[in-house]
Amino acid sequence: MKLKKQVTVCGAAIFCVAVFSLYLMLDRVQHDPTRHHNGGNFPRSQISVLQNRIEQLEQLLEENHEIIVHIKDSVLELTANAEGQPVLLPFHMPNGSWMLPPESRPNFYSVSSQDCQFSLGSKPPQTDLQMLAVSALLPYDNQDGGVWKQGFDITYEPHEWDTEPLQVFVVPHSHNDPGWIKTFDKYYFDQTQHILNCMVVKLQEDPRRRFIWSEISFFSKWWDNISAQKRAAVRRLVGNGQLEMATGGWVMPDEANSHYFAMIDQLIEGHQWLEKNIGVMPRSGWAVDPFGHSSTMPYLLRRANLTSMLIQRVHYAIKKHFAATQNLEFMWRQSWAADSSTDILCHMMPFYSYDVPHTCGPDPKICCQFDFKRLPGGRINCPWKVPPKAITSANVAERALLLLDQYRKKSKLYRSKVLLVPLGDDFRYDKPQEWDAQFLNYQRLFDYLNAHPDLHVQAQFGTLSDYFDALYKRVGIVPGMRPPSFPVLSGDFFSYADREDHYWTGYYTSRPFYKSLGRVLEAHLRSAEILYSLAVSHARHAGMDSKYPLSDYALLTDARRNLGLFQHHDAITGTAKEAVVVDYGVRLLHSLTNLKQVVINAAHYLVLADKEAYHYDLATPFLGPDETRLNQDSLPEKTVIKLDAAPRFVIVFNPLEQERLSVVFLLVNTPRVRVASEEGQPLAVQLSACWTSATDMAPEVYQVSVMIRLQPLGLTVLQVSKSFDSHNTLRSSVRLFLHGRDLPVHKHEAFPVRIIPAATEDFCLENRQMQACFSGTSGLLKSVHRVGEEQERRLQSHFLIYGTRSTKDKSGAYLFLPDGEAKPYIPKDSPVVRVTEGPFFSEVAVYYQNIQTVVRLYNVPGVEGLSLEVSCLVDIRDQVNKELALRFSTDIESKGAFFTDLNGFQIQPRQYLKKLPLQANFYPMPVMAYIQDSQSRLTLHTAQALGASSLSSGQLEVILDRRLMQDDNRGLGQGLKDNKQTWHRFRLLLERRSAAETSSGFFSKLASVVRDWVYSSIQAEGQEAQDGRPVSFPSLLSHMTSMHLNTEVLAMPVTQEKPLPAALRSFQPFSATMPCDFHLLNLRMLQGEDDSLPSMETALILHRKGFDCGLEARNLGFNCTTTLGTLSLSSLFQGLELASVQPSSLTLMYPLAPASSNNTVIHLDPMEIATFRLRLG
Repeated sequence: MKLKKQVTVCGAAIFCVAVFSLYLMLDRVQHDPTRHHNGGNFPRSQISVLQNRIEQLEQLLEENHEIIVHIKDSVLELTANAEGQPVLLPFHMPNGSWMLPPESRPNFYSVSSQDCQFSLGSKPPQTDLQMLAVSALLPYDNQDGGVWKQGFDITYEPHEWDTEPLQVFVVPHSHNDPGWIKTFDKYYFDQTQHILNCMVVKLQEDPRRRFIWSEISFFSKWWDNISAQKRAAVRRLVGNGQLEMATGGWVMPDEANSHYFAMIDQLIEGHQWLEKNIGVMPRSGWAVDPFGHSSTMPYLLRRANLTSMLIQRVHYAIKKHFAATQNLEFMWRQSWAADSSTDILCHMMPFYSYDVPHTCGPDPKICCQFDFKRLPGGRINCPWKVPPKAITSANVAERALLLLDQYRKKSKLYRSKVLLVPLGDDFRYDKPQEWDAQFLNYQRLFDYLNAHPDLHVQAQFGTLSDYFDALYKRVGIVPGMRPPSFPVLSGDFFSYADREDHYWTGYYTSRPFYKSLGRVLEAHLRSAEILYSLAVSHARHAGMDSKYPLSDYALLTDARRNLGLFQHHDAITGTAKEAVVVDYGVRLLHSLTNLKQVVINAAHYLVLADKEAYHYDLATPFLGPDETRLNQDSLPEKTVIKLDAAPRFVIVFNPLEQERLSVVFLLVNTPRVRVASEEGQPLAVQLSACWTSATDMAPEVYQVSVMIRLQPLGLTVLQVSKSFDSHNTLRSSVRLFLHGRDLPVHKHEAFPVRIIPAATEDFCLENRQMQACFSGTSGLLKSVHRVGEEQERRLQSHFLIYGTRSTKDKSGAYLFLPDGEAKPYIPKDSPVVRVTEGPFFSEVAVYYQNIQTVVRLYNVPGVEGLSLEVSCLVDIRDQVNKELALRFSTDIESKGAFFTDLNGFQIQPRQYLKKLPLQANFYPMPVMAYIQDSQSRLTLHTAQALGASSLSSGQLEVILDRRLMQDDNRGLGQGLKDNKQTWHRFRLLLERRSAAETSSGFFSKLASVVRDWVYSSIQAEGQEAQDGRPVSFPSLLSHMTSMHLNTEVLAMPVTQEKPLPAALRSFQPFSATMPCDFHLLNLRMLQGEDDSLPSMETALILHRKGFDCGLEARNLGFNCTTTLGTLSLSSLFQGLELASVQPSSLTLMYPLAPASSNNTVIHLDPMEIATFRLRLG
C-alpha cells in the first residue's frame, strides 16, 4: 500500500513538472523576441512553424530531466519519512538560483476584449480646456499687472449693466484649520467655539444675514457642548437658508497627498453626521485653502450629488489666463469620461488669496478698506496704509461707489452678471464686535446700492449655494446642468505657485514619517471596517450578537475621525507646527492601536469553529498584534512568537478582495521551527537572521518566511512549533561585503556568513521572472534582465542631495526652492553590503551613513515575483538645509513625458517643461509614477505619498525627506527640523508594452500564439491612439502590485499557549470570485440610533478600476476574470443572506433606486465608484 502511494505521488509530481514545462515552452514560443509580426496575415507556412515549436516539447522535457529526478527522489524520501502529504521543497539549480516546485493548479487570466476598449478610448472626451495643453502654451512670464499685480488692468463701460443688472452675493465665511499653528483642541477652545456661539446669536438678529461653514470636525465638537435650545436654533438657521454647510466633509482635505479611500471616508463621516444631527444635505463644495487642486475631488463631490464647487489656490499664471478668456467658471469633467456624467460646475477665485483684500475686486488697497475688522484701533490693519472707514450717511455714497467699481471690474472676468464676493479669512468672526462691524457696515452699503436703480446692481449677503442658484436661474437651467457657453475642462491644478517662482512642491514630501503612518492607519481602518462588518453580520445571523463586542463600533468611529482629521490640508501635508504634528501623531497611533483590537476581536469570532465557544475578554485578547509601536514617532517592531513543542497558532489576514500568493514573515525565538497548515501539513520554510545593524545579528530572533496562497479577505490558520526535524527548513545564505572597512561581525551558528573584506565585482540575484544586477562597489541596482528578453535593461539607482538657495527666499515646509540641480550623495565611508539568498526571497541590503536601502527579489510565481521591492530607511537628522532624493535612470526613451497618480484613483499625464524652474516640474505621487516608451513601462509604486518628477528622458525620481532650518514665509513660522527615522517602501515594476492579451493561462497558450499573430497590427494602432490622449491607465498587474504594497498581510499570533485553544478554522467570506478589475473600497457598518453602536445597514463601496491591456499579462499568479462590470451581490457573501440592496449616492445621502431583495446584480462602468446600502441577514 505504501509503495502504491509513493508511485502515485511521484507520478503526480512528474506530471506537474511536465505540465509546467509545457506551459513554459508555450510561453517562450508566444514571446519569442526573434519572431516577426506579420500584421493581420496568418499564412499557411506559419502553421508549420507552430508545429515545429510544439515539437520542442521533447527537448524541453529532456532539459528538465534533472529537475524531475530531483523531485522524484524528494517525493520518495518525504513519503517514507513525513506524516500526511509530502512537501515538495524548493531546491538549488546548477546555476545557483533556487527553483520552486510547480503549483498543482494553473492560473488563468481572462479579460474580455470589450473591457480592453475603455483604455483604448474609442470616444475621446469632448473638452474645451485640457490642462496639460494649457500649461504647454502658457508663457509663465509673470508680468507686472498694476494694482492687480499678477493680472491686468480691467476696464468696463458704465452702461454695461443697464439691460441686465449686476447681482452681487457677499458670502461671509470663517476658515478654521483643524490644526496648524495651534492644535485642533486649542483652536477650538481659543477661537472656533466663540465663532459658532456668536454665529447663532448674530444670524438671528437679522434674517438678511448669511454665513457658511465647512469643517464638520469642529462643528461636531461644538454641537456636543451646546444646549438643546441652541441646537434647535441652528436647525432653524440651516432650514431658512441663513447658514449653509459647504462641502460638509470632516475637514477641507489636502488634494495632493491624500488617498481616495481617506478622502471618501472623511466626506462620508461629515455627511452622515450632518444627516443624523441637522438633517441637511450639502449642495456646494468650498475649497479655499488646499495647495493645488486634484480632479479627483470634483468626481467625488459629483458622486455625492453636489452640483457646484469653488476652488482658490491655482497657479497665478493660469488664473490670469482664465480671467483674460472668461474661463474662471467651467464644467470640470474627468479626463476618462466620454460624456457629461462626471461634470460639475466649478468657480475659480481669480485673485491671490481668499482674504478680504483679495476678494472684492482686483485692487487689494481698496478691498482692504472694506474689511471692517481692520477699522482703526483694532489689532490688525491694512498693509496698504489706507484704513477702512465706518459707513455713515455722510460717506455711504462715496464708499458704495468705490466698492461697486471693484465689483464691476471683478464681474468682467466672468461670463454671467452674477458675482460671488467671499467675506472672511482664517478664524474670523470670533467676537461679537467683528460680526457687528462687518454685517452692519455692509448692510448700509447694500441698502444704498439697492436704493439707486440707476446703478443697476442688487447686492446682498448670500451663501455659496445662493450664488450658484442665482447663476443657474440667470442662465435659465437646472442646477447641475452646463450653463450655455461655459467651457468644459479636464485635468488638474498642480503644481501651485502663489508668486514668482515660489512653487508649493515641497509639501509633497514634508514630514514623510507621518505621511507613511497615515497610510498605515488607512489600511488598518479598511481591514477593521470589513472584518467588523462581517463578524457582526455573522454573529447576528447566528443569534450571537449579544456576546459580541458591538461597542467596538465606537473605536471605528474614533479612527474614522482621526484619519479624517489627518487629511486636513495642514496635517498630511506636513505643514503644521511641531507640537501640532505630535498631536496628530498621538491621535494616529491611538487609533492604530484601537483598530488592531477591532481586527483581533473580529478575527477571533470568525475563525472559531464552534461559535458558541466565543468569549470576549478585554483584559486577555485572543490574538496578539502583528507589530507594536512604542511612541507616536517610533518605527514598528514585529511581534516575536515564543515557541515550544506544542504548536502556537497564527491567524493570517489577507485584506485584498483577490486571492493572493504571498510570502508571510514571522519572527520566532528559535531556529528550530516547523510551520504547518491548518490541517497539520508541513510547509517549506526559509529561515533568515534578523540584523540589528549592518554586521550584527540579533540574538534569539529569527525570521521565518513561508509562501501561502491566501483567500480573498480570508483568515488563514497556521501552526508554528519548535521542532528538531529541520527537513523543511531551508536556511538563507549570507555574503557580507565590507569594502575595506575593519568592522567586527557578530553572527551565530545557525547561519553561514561569508565575509568578503574587499570586492568590486558586480553581482546578480534572480528568480524565475528576472535577474537584477548590482554594483559591486556601491551595492546599488544597475540593471534588470527579464526572462524571455534578449537584452538586459539599464535600471540604475542613485541617491542625490538638493540644497536650498542662499538668497532671502529658501525652501521650507511648503516651498521647494533648490540651489540648482541635485548633486550626488557622497557618504563619509564606503557602504557595507549584505547579500542574503534563499528559496522564497533574496535581497541586497546597503548601509550608508544616512540611508539603509534593501532591494528584495521574491522567488514567488505571480505578482510579488514580478517586481522588485525597494525599501529605504532614511535618517537625515545630521543634515542642514538638505533634501534627499532617490533617482532611477533607465534606457527608456520617455522624452520628458511621465505619469503620476492623483489620490490613488487615476493617472495624470505630465510633461517636463524646460520653461519652468526645476521645482515646478515636481508633482504629488500618492501611490505611483511611471515613464514609458513604445517598448516598456517602468512604474515606481509607493506606500507613502511623496513628491516625484522626471527631469530627463529615462529618469524617475522621488524626494525621500527634507530637513530645512528656516520658515518659507507662508505663515508657519518654523522650518522642518523634527525629522524622524523613516522607512520608505516601494516596488519597481518593469513591464513590456505589447499587444493587448486577453488570457495567459495554460489552456489559453495555444490560442494566444495564433491570436498574437492575427491581431498584432490592430492593437498596435490602438496603442498609438492611447498615447495621444490626455489619459493613461495602469495595467491590472500594476494595480495589483500597488494593492499588495499598500495592504500588507496581517499575521496575528494566538496569545493562549496552554491549554491549546478551541478548534480554529480558516474563514473565507466570499462564495464567488470578484472580478479582478473590481476593488472593494470599504464595507462600512452604518451608525445606529446610539452613536456608539452599529445599525442593521452596511455601506458597500466598490470601485471598478480602469486598466491598460497593452502591457503583457503573464504569470500573474492569481486567477483573474473580468465581467464587463457586472457583479452579483446575492451570491457574494458566504453564509449570509442579502436581505436588500439599495444603490445610493457616494456618501449615502441620496437613494438612487428603491431597496430590493430581488435585483442584486449590479453594474459599474470603468473608473466608477458606487455605494450600496446592504442589509445582510
